[in-house]
Amino acid sequence: MSTILHTSQAKSIGGRDGRIESDNDVLSLELTMPRTLGGRGRAGASNPEQLFAAGYAACFGNAVIHVARQEKVNVGEISVNATVNLLLNEENLPTLGVALHANLSGVDQARAEDLVAKAHQTCPYSRATRGNIGVSITVTATPEVPA
Repeated sequence: MSTILHTSQAKSIGGRDGRIESDNDVLSLELTMPRTLGGRGRAGASNPEQLFAAGYAACFGNAVIHVARQEKVNVGEISVNATVNLLLNEENLPTLGVALHANLSGVDQARAEDLVAKAHQTCPYSRATRGNIGVSITVTATPEVPA
């Protein structure tokens, strides 16, 4: 049996060309079907792939921070850029593909790659997508922490 650590809830009204709202009223966004998918592509509106990318980037970045703390490694700023692609798979069904680019300062390239690999094993988003969608990861390191 699992122990619930936190619960979040959001509601979608109108699908890809509607809006979303979180249960605490902090998140309230207009959504639009991108022009590349035949939609209107309304200015100022988001889409589910952007929201997934934002959530994955934030969660993965925190997993890197967590691993670094566990290993008592002093890293500077950590940033993660997530790109989410909506693809057609071999059966001509829509699926997702993710590319993560993690940038760590204060450590060398080998250490950064090690921390990120360990984070990929513990991040809840990585664990949820493993075996379901393709996730590629690139890592860059800036050994010196900027003053």
